[in-house]
Amino acid sequence: MTHQKSYKVGLTLGFAAYLTWGLFPLYWPLLKPANSIEIVAHRAVWSLIFCLGLLAYTKQLKPTLALLKNPRIMKRLFLSTALVSVNWLTYIWGVNHGHVVECALGYYINPLIIIAFGILLLKEKMRKLQWFAVGCAAIGVIVLTIDYGRPPWIALTLAISWGSYGLVKKQLGLGALEGLTIETIILFIPWTAYLIWMEQQGTGQFGHHTGLTLLLILAGAVTAIPLLMFNGSTNRLPFTIIGLLQYITPTVQFLIGVVVRHEAMPVGRWIGFLVIWVALIALGIDLVKSSSPSNNGVAQTD
Repeated sequence: MTHQKSYKVGLTLGFAAYLTWGLFPLYWPLLKPANSIEIVAHRAVWSLIFCLGLLAYTKQLKPTLALLKNPRIMKRLFLSTALVSVNWLTYIWGVNHGHVVECALGYYINPLIIIAFGILLLKEKMRKLQWFAVGCAAIGVIVLTIDYGRPPWIALTLAISWGSYGLVKKQLGLGALEGLTIETIILFIPWTAYLIWMEQQGTGQFGHHTGLTLLLILAGAVTAIPLLMFNGSTNRLPFTIIGLLQYITPTVQFLIGVVVRHEAMPVGRWIGFLVIWVALIALGIDLVKSSSPSNNGVAQTD
């Protein structure tokens, strides 16, 4: 494959991955009346089945399962599993309870949280534009806190849990599919037990309506497919492009929240978002100027 063709394929895959993630707020409400915990449980269980099948097809199953015997890797994967569970529960609850705009805010400020982690935990030095971006973001969050009458807890929980998850996964250095498979193996028994308990209580939604049952099963593939497209794009694109493409996801989510779900956007909220967008533009300019691989940590989404 020529370099130009490889670049085009990578760009297509990256755009498709981030667009798909952005469209998630249209999918999760279709799973009602299943509650957020039941949706996350089905997402984990069916993701595992999908991933195991894919690993078997690509002959990567044995080396992936061998990771279960590595105590160092497993300790970190248990931590990443807890973090991604918090992230998904918060995200799906937020989407299904009328907080799509605030969820979008969480993924807008996530790159800035990553930078803060880099400074506080990894002792990295910030460039001037990064200082400006973080300062703007802090002002934006303060404005939004005043507007909401409370800190934007959903957004902050999403940003911090996802930023922490990305930090753990970055230190592990595993492939996205392998990591997702082990995480869902860890979750398989508790989530399966929860789903069985729900069925025994008569509150589970699985198997009662054909359409809803199929959508719950598809939650696994819906989760894994954009991750695979993302993987394909990272192998073909510069880190700078990946870093810029990440803003597609929260932008699509924001538009869904405002245009499709008609969530309230008073003046104060617009001002807060505008300040956040200024911060992200500054961060994008800095990313283009530096073209630093270290910025790739902000790009990954599961």
